[in-house]
Amino acid sequence: MHWLYLAIAIVAEVIATSALKASDGFSRTLPSLVVALGYAVAFYFLSLTLRSMPVGIAYAVWSGVGVVLIALIAWLRFGQALDLAAMIGMGLIVAGVVVLNLFSKVSAH
Repeated sequence: MHWLYLAIAIVAEVIATSALKASDGFSRTLPSLVVALGYAVAFYFLSLTLRSMPVGIAYAVWSGVGVVLIALIAWLRFGQALDLAAMIGMGLIVAGVVVLNLFSKVSAH
């Protein structure tokens, strides 16, 4: 169940972070509410995740997946280009998360 909670936390955080740009410095009401609600949901489900998953693993997965999803949204929605170095860096982040989950004894329960 902790993986489902973590997935919900990641999606909520990505939605909230994406809405930050639309909030225009919290000057627009609806996007600002999406930011606040999204982060509240994200932290709530992250707290549920941490009941049964080590914080280092949970945060590594959350941040790694979050970085990649935000970069993808920034590219698709806001037209922000990714250069080769950015793509390599994100690939290394994803590789690190995979290594943590597949080979680290820390992630075992």
